[in-house]
Amino acid sequence: MRTNRSKLLFNHLLLALLFLLTFLISQSAQAQSCPRGQLSERFCDHDGDLVADAPTDPKEWVDPATLIFAYTPVEDPSVYAKVWDGFIKHMEKVTGKKVQFFPVQSNAAQLEAMRAGRLHVAGFNTGSNPIAVNCVGFVPFTIMASKDGSFGYEMEIITYPGSGITTPADLRGRTLAFTSPTSNSGFKAPSALLEAEFGMKADVDFKTAFSGKHDNSVLGVANKDYDAAAVANSVMQRMISRDVVKAEQIVSIYKSQTFPTTGYGHVYNLHPELAKKVKEAFFSFPWAGSTLEAEFSKSGEAQFIPITYKEHWAVVRTIDQAMKTKYECQ
Repeated sequence: MRTNRSKLLFNHLLLALLFLLTFLISQSAQAQSCPRGQLSERFCDHDGDLVADAPTDPKEWVDPATLIFAYTPVEDPSVYAKVWDGFIKHMEKVTGKKVQFFPVQSNAAQLEAMRAGRLHVAGFNTGSNPIAVNCVGFVPFTIMASKDGSFGYEMEIITYPGSGITTPADLRGRTLAFTSPTSNSGFKAPSALLEAEFGMKADVDFKTAFSGKHDNSVLGVANKDYDAAAVANSVMQRMISRDVVKAEQIVSIYKSQTFPTTGYGHVYNLHPELAKKVKEAFFSFPWAGSTLEAEFSKSGEAQFIPITYKEHWAVVRTIDQAMKTKYECQ
């Protein structure tokens, strides 16, 4: 009797082991058939470029009657709606689609809009690009550059004249304004650099505040609402050029290495032919005399150039790794 029970138990264990082995083999085969790296489980990356592949099933492609375009959050979205108006009209001609400007109020709102299928073409700020790529299927392919092809901006820590802050070490016990946790120059880069170079940790050695946007941080320092702030100097330069703040209201105490600027691209499942036309719209846009030239020449930009997320965002991914940043995808 015991022998029969032992055989039955052995058979059950054997079946369980076979089931587990089959499951593991299936999972391994699935992982090999859909490599994804850090991408959300919704996406695959067969070509190893670190961005989501377009779906292989045409039924999953989106081909909207109206393309929704959004620029990274700024202090006054209505100003940038006018700045992008000429570009939007150009994209309408190239794509044959109606294009609507979507004024986003925050990085989170912009990410959620693309994740939910309400945003098709966008410019995500430097720090948001890895989250947008890995979590919502963003495919960046271009950035703005100067006429000679150089590009990028620096993170600067700024204060106001007479603040008593002349070096980052003077921030001890003072308040430093960040923009948002997803921002490269507004949070991640200064946090990593202050700890690495000065041994200073946020909310330990200095107090922190979150302004929401680079514009808010610059204005906050100029108006002495913050002791100091970490900002993208390209935004600050444009604000000075527009007389939103005056250069003499700002003192820079730290300047970083150069980072890539806002990355522009489309959602991964945009119809491939439409995606090609969207790219064509960026690279064929005539800058001369445009509202884009009038605005972005203030920070040195004069054209769109092709980029890859894998190459041009490597330094940002390195900072994310140093900060142990996890791309939390829902």
